[in-house]
Amino acid sequence: MGILEELAGAAVAVEGAKKLDPNAGIVTEGIAAVVGFEGTEAVTNLIDKKEEEKKDQQG
Repeated sequence: MGILEELAGAAVAVEGAKKLDPNAGIVTEGIAAVVGFEGTEAVTNLIDKKEEEKKDQQG
């Protein structure tokens, strides 16, 4: 997975935090960015793992 997908996840998480709390501070936005970045990576790793398991079962 590329850095662009991870940055997009971070941006979406920050925008989501702003929607939930329009008065969100820089710390809240920073935490949201980190969570979005790491969350995107975790989901992608899970998908990759599932695809590898599927290939192993087929082959």
